[in-house]
Amino acid sequence: MARGLLIGTLFALLPALVWAEDDMIARNVELTNWKAVFGLIEARDQIPARSRLGGTLVEISVVEGSVVNAGQVLGRVVDEKLALQLNAVDASLQSLMSQLANAEAELARGENLLERGITTAQRLDALRTEVDVVRGRIGSTEAERDVLQQREAEGTVLSPIEGTVLNVPVTAGSVVMPGEVIAEIGGGGFFLRLAVPERHAMNLEEGDNIRIEGPEGEREGRLAKIYPQIHNGRVVADVEVPGLVTDFVGARVLVRLPVATSEAIVVPAMAVTSRMGLDFVTITGPDGTLHPRTVLIGGTHHVDGEVLVEILSGVQGGDVLVTDHE
Repeated sequence: MARGLLIGTLFALLPALVWAEDDMIARNVELTNWKAVFGLIEARDQIPARSRLGGTLVEISVVEGSVVNAGQVLGRVVDEKLALQLNAVDASLQSLMSQLANAEAELARGENLLERGITTAQRLDALRTEVDVVRGRIGSTEAERDVLQQREAEGTVLSPIEGTVLNVPVTAGSVVMPGEVIAEIGGGGFFLRLAVPERHAMNLEEGDNIRIEGPEGEREGRLAKIYPQIHNGRVVADVEVPGLVTDFVGARVLVRLPVATSEAIVVPAMAVTSRMGLDFVTITGPDGTLHPRTVLIGGTHHVDGEVLVEILSGVQGGDVLVTDHE
C-alpha cells in the first residue's frame, strides 16, 4: 500500500511526457533572411495620350478608371483658325476652277481658229501653257487643303495603348498646346515596383521568389526585373504577382525580399512548450533519460511545409527531442 502511494506521488510531481512516433532532432539549417519593404502597384506601361494640335479641348470622353482600347477616341481639340483657313482655300479653289474653265474655253477657241488659219501656233501654245498653269495652281491648292484637313484631324486624341485611364489632367473647355497630356493610360499588365536599399542589391537575383502580404493574405511573386540605375540610394525592381488586385494603382503592399542567408538551429514547433513565461524542450540522453531544458527561441519559419522554431541558445544540432505536454 505504501509503495503504491509513493509511485503515485512521484508521477504527480513529474510532467506527463508524450513521445512522438519518430524521434525529432534539432537541425542545423540555412535560413533565408527577409527584408520588409513596401511596393507600389503600378502599370507596366504608363503612356500619355497627347494632343497633336493646339486649340480648345471641346470634348473629353473618358474619366479616371475608364477602360480603353488602342486607338479609341479620348477627346477632341479644335483650332478655330483651321476652319477659317479651309474656307479661304475653298474660295481659292472655286476661283481657280473658274479660271480653268475660262482657260480651257480659250484653248478650244484658239484650236478652232488655228484650223481656219486665223491665229498662230504661238498663240495656241500660250493658251495651253495658261491652262497647265491654272491646273498646277489647283493641284497646289488642293494639297494645301489636304494639309489643313490633316491638321484638323489631328485634333482627335487617340489612346496609344489598351489599358486603364490613370489620370485626366484637363477638362472640356481647356486651352491646350501641341504635345500637352490629355490623359495618361496604364496598360501592359500590373506589377509591384520596389525601391530596395542599395546595400541589398547584390543579394537580389531576377527570378527570386518574393513574399507579398496583402489584404487577401500572404502569397508569392517573382522578381521579374532589376533596374541597373541607383536613384537616391535605392535600386528599383519589379515583381510579378499572379492575380494581383489592381483596384487602386499606386497602393502600397508589404513585400519581403530574400536578402541573405544565415546558419541556425531549428526544432519542430511541437517540441517547444512554455511554462510560466519560459520556453522548454525535452532532450533524450544517450541512455534514454529525459532532460527538460530551458531555451531561448527566435522566429518561426516555414520550411518545406513544416513549421520550425529557431533556437538561439539551449540546444545543439543533433540533440534528440521528444514532445512534452503538461
